[in-house]
Amino acid sequence: MKKKTWAWVGAGVVIAGAITAFILLNNSLGNNVEIESVIPAETQAGNSSGTAAANAAETAGAAVTAEQLNGAWTIADTSKVYWSVTTSRETVNFVNEEVAGTWNVNLADPAAMTGEGTLEMSALDSGNGQRDEHVKGADYLNIAEFPQSTFVVSSFSELPAEWTEGTAVPVEMQGTLTVKGVEKDVTFQSQAVYSGGQLLLSGTTTVTFEDFGLANPHSIVLETENNLEVRLELALNK
Repeated sequence: MKKKTWAWVGAGVVIAGAITAFILLNNSLGNNVEIESVIPAETQAGNSSGTAAANAAETAGAAVTAEQLNGAWTIADTSKVYWSVTTSRETVNFVNEEVAGTWNVNLADPAAMTGEGTLEMSALDSGNGQRDEHVKGADYLNIAEFPQSTFVVSSFSELPAEWTEGTAVPVEMQGTLTVKGVEKDVTFQSQAVYSGGQLLLSGTTTVTFEDFGLANPHSIVLETENNLEVRLELALNK
């Protein structure tokens, strides 16, 4: 009888532990960050159908001169970079608002253009402190040893000679993304808009956990895709 009693007690402990683990896991899940584009959907390049496109055509601004566009631009403090991880349950977004960098524009010579950006990884935020602390810890990003991530552009696609204020143009940026001290060549497929004296840049690229020596954080309860999406939403001032 005593053996059976202890067996039931042991089973109860195991079940209680499983429930506790599930509750802790469940509390660490959930997406709390919505991605906000700096470029309104109706003005994005390639959007040529529907009322939004018609309104964009009606509100198209004046021609933008090369003098307005050429020169050094600095990333404004309203800029954001998003990192997105897709699990078997949902896509979880992380946002980083500590972004700094420059973009030197030269419409006549794309080879003369330069660009770079720096992220303070301590500012990475998913809206869940427990999850963020784990991601920033030694097992993953190890921000104590690698506090910054960087992107340095090696080449830009050719930009059109004529721009219209408020109208998006496609921009491809190839360069090196460095995370946790590991470099990875990437290409950001992007769009740029000149509006109100600012350059607005929205672009995405896809990397994997393995690209930066990171383990996929899947568990027996939750599967995680290997791909990570990195999204730039930048406003730049001259």
